[in-house]
Amino acid sequence: MPSKSSARLAALTVAAVCSTVSSVVLTSPAHAAAVAVHDIQGSTRTSPLVGQQVTDVAGVVTGVRTYGSSRGFWIQGPSADGDPATSEGVFVFTSSTPKVAVGDAVTVSGTVTEFVPGGVSSGNQSVTQISRPAVTVVSSGNALPRATVVDSRSVPDAYAPEGDPAAGGSVNGLTLRPKKYALDLYESLEGMNVAIGSSRVVTATDPFSELWVTVKPHENANRRGGTVYGAYTAQNTGRLQIQSLIPTATQPFPAANVGDTLKGTTEGPLDYSQFGGYTLTARTLGTVESGGLERETTRRQARGELAVATYNVENLDPADTTFADHAAAIVDHLQSPDIVSLEEIQDNNGAVNDGTVAADVTLRKLTDAIIAAGGPAYAWRSIDPVDLADGGEPGGNIRQAFLYDPARVSFVDRPGGDATTAVGVTKVRGKAQLTASPGRIDPANAAWTNSRKPLAGEFTFRGRSVFVIANHFASKGGDQALHSQFQPPARSSETQRHLQATAVNAFVKDILAKQRTADVVTLGDINDFEFSTTAKLLEADGALWSAVKSLPRSERYSYDYQGNSQVLDQILISPSIRKGRFDYDSVHINAEFSDQISDHDPQVLRFRP
Repeated sequence: MPSKSSARLAALTVAAVCSTVSSVVLTSPAHAAAVAVHDIQGSTRTSPLVGQQVTDVAGVVTGVRTYGSSRGFWIQGPSADGDPATSEGVFVFTSSTPKVAVGDAVTVSGTVTEFVPGGVSSGNQSVTQISRPAVTVVSSGNALPRATVVDSRSVPDAYAPEGDPAAGGSVNGLTLRPKKYALDLYESLEGMNVAIGSSRVVTATDPFSELWVTVKPHENANRRGGTVYGAYTAQNTGRLQIQSLIPTATQPFPAANVGDTLKGTTEGPLDYSQFGGYTLTARTLGTVESGGLERETTRRQARGELAVATYNVENLDPADTTFADHAAAIVDHLQSPDIVSLEEIQDNNGAVNDGTVAADVTLRKLTDAIIAAGGPAYAWRSIDPVDLADGGEPGGNIRQAFLYDPARVSFVDRPGGDATTAVGVTKVRGKAQLTASPGRIDPANAAWTNSRKPLAGEFTFRGRSVFVIANHFASKGGDQALHSQFQPPARSSETQRHLQATAVNAFVKDILAKQRTADVVTLGDINDFEFSTTAKLLEADGALWSAVKSLPRSERYSYDYQGNSQVLDQILISPSIRKGRFDYDSVHINAEFSDQISDHDPQVLRFRP
């Protein structure tokens, strides 16, 4: 995936452009008399009054948002209708800083609209709101409606209903069943004052002052405090995003790691965000109690073991300040693996888009930092891409690179590899050899359009050849979110990864056809899950096997996204390695921490060639 920060900034830019065009507004001469909030919300995801004018909608202000492109306030009606499918709260979009305060009793007149965070093309659900409002403050200092408690008893185990085939798979027109589906429950509370009690943090605080908790402490829990995403049908219904309405000068947003606890009551309106779906926008924010999470350290490889690692260093370029931290991660926490496949190495001037493609300065700065941290004098091998041809941050020209410890392992250099020349496999004296080392796999294949081409290298360890293929598959950008209005959500980005997996699998089969017992390690940021079709295509016909599956299910993750601990980084092994003795470790040093230096956790494989 693109880094969470860069993807978020790009999406925010799009959202700012779309903020005035992604509301569903129907011009209508209809003019309703005074209606209640629950009449506006209705029993489906979209209002039965969309496009209509409403007058004198009564409610008490439960939250005020004074920042961002969606400024406004929430009101909750004074009397409920007894229907659990109809929310009693609604957002009033003012566009500018609202002139109301929490506890004000108000009447609101305006147009009912449905705003889609991220734009209609995102597939996200919409937020029912009153736009272009005329607001009258009737009184101030009123008691707030009692908060609806969201907890393990109230949230159903099923995540979402199947979408209506006649509506392209959308759930928008379906009557809400809040006792059966978690997404329906959250939608039935949209805009209402809700509260959670002490809850475990399952995604650390991010740069945008957000964190995720679970209200279901036993749901797919792992030993470090997260919730594991282990299947497309295991969406973890207890996840809830937390933001704050409190000015940072009054109460800074807490820095929390996975496994910490958000103690006490957190209370405020339930919103829906482009970045994560249903979000408790806290008017009252709990305090963080540390869970004592520590960064893991793997064991050092034995003399006869080869240690191979993959590590996404998140757009590393010479201007970054994280080199010492990455060096410490490799030396101290990964115990200086013999071979390290690096992803997201940027060129020598990072995102400056001036045609620079070389990354020798970036790699030298990293290897120097590793020496300074007490690690080995790693050598490196890589191939510079064609400018702007491999995707990623524009101008950055990210690529994979091999670091290797020449005191432990040798790299077999064979000339001929470049950005556009395909590496092949030959058979020499009964053994497989690469025609170029390093070399790129089938770089002209359309599977690699605007994506990183796999880097293949041939190594020798204790007299035996080992083939290593470094990958960084296409990101999940463009996929519909788990909380999409379309259920199940479409994963359009899979198409390219399936082509990429097929190409890599074919190349591995070519090696094994020349030498059935060849040791092949295929690794990197696969950008897909160990249970995905992408992984199955990489493993096709037994050519490879994803070694993360040797871990217990609760330990299979390398990335933490919107409350789900999940596998994106993988190391796949050929049959000869799988049949022997090997050891796999997902080393959790980044993904679960608010002060991460990368959003990925590195993976390490140790085996005896």
